[in-house]
Amino acid sequence: MGIEIKEINIEDTVENFRELLGNNTDEKLGNVVDENIQSRVRGNILMALSNQLGAMVVSTGNKSEMAVGYATLYGDLVGGFALLKDVYKADVYNLANYRNSISDVIPKSTILKEPSAELSNDQFDSDTLPDYDTLDKIIQLYIEEDFSSEKIIKSGIDKEIVYDVLEKIDRNEYKRNQVAPGVKLTNRAFGKDRRMPITNTYKREKN
Repeated sequence: MGIEIKEINIEDTVENFRELLGNNTDEKLGNVVDENIQSRVRGNILMALSNQLGAMVVSTGNKSEMAVGYATLYGDLVGGFALLKDVYKADVYNLANYRNSISDVIPKSTILKEPSAELSNDQFDSDTLPDYDTLDKIIQLYIEEDFSSEKIIKSGIDKEIVYDVLEKIDRNEYKRNQVAPGVKLTNRAFGKDRRMPITNTYKREKN
């Protein structure tokens, strides 16, 4: 595809960050703190290369990940354009398979591997999320169709899964407010199509 590939080792830089933070706190660094250090080091390097090369960083998050906050502020959310921000995870796979039907340019390993942030050992998205087909359906009904939690549950999805996903969506509005602009593809994209306060005291009642 004519793309230059660079492999940049961040292990030493991440370790320096761990030591710096460890020297300034009395507690052991939490798992999320440690995971986000890795993502933010990568983000820093990408933005530095952007400045150096005059090239725009393209954010990698898709609509499913943006919805539930599966992205790190100042980490994998960095960039000037979010190409996939209104594309559901399942559709990312569909697009990849369609492109490969023309000619094999996307490694099959990236399509077949189980989704993971790869920030800790044996970490998979399925540890804390339903399968992406179910997740995408909940997001679509909630965001695009304005379904209530009760109506989504009546569509046949387990209520505990529904409540957990909707809580994640509501809790991560502040992240989505900081995402780079991107292409609008669905009936209601995050951003101008759906304006919500980034902080509120709303608590969903669980029946």
